[in-house]
Amino acid sequence: MITTSQEIEERAVKQIADMMCVAARTAPKARGVDNLETAIVNGKVKDQLAEEMRRIAQESGMQFFERDANCIDKAPLVVLLGQKVKPIGVKPCGFCGYADCGECAQGSGSCAISTGDLGIAIGSAVNAAALYHADNRVMFSIGKAAINIGIFGDEVKIAYGIPLSITGKSPFFDR
Repeated sequence: MITTSQEIEERAVKQIADMMCVAARTAPKARGVDNLETAIVNGKVKDQLAEEMRRIAQESGMQFFERDANCIDKAPLVVLLGQKVKPIGVKPCGFCGYADCGECAQGSGSCAISTGDLGIAIGSAVNAAALYHADNRVMFSIGKAAINIGIFGDEVKIAYGIPLSITGKSPFFDR
């Protein structure tokens, strides 16, 4: 039996994406409160993300959305990490700009501690990808599109996408 490099790489990229989601889930979280949502998208859903990114580029004039959509076209899949940005009751804090968590929730603020937890989870996820030498890049634009098309539902207010590639040269640089 012969297993080709294409078969190996297709299998590996899925396994790496799984490990990235595991690393994000087990990343430290303030007060042990886990508001993280993860997803892996490919195929038609990945194409919908790219389409939404192109729509955003056209409407906003922010051409990096188009550039990033071109990048995910070249990736077999995208890891999505989103956060339910709810006040988690750290006292004293005020990093959100409000006096306390109650005021933050009432004023539709974003908990800075919860947002920081998302950053830590992203760092853990891309570290997992790096351990396996998979090309990746963290993109706000993908997260924005994912929220717009409702991948995470209503509670997730902030998200990032991380496309993965196993090729001789990363498609996410020299764009």
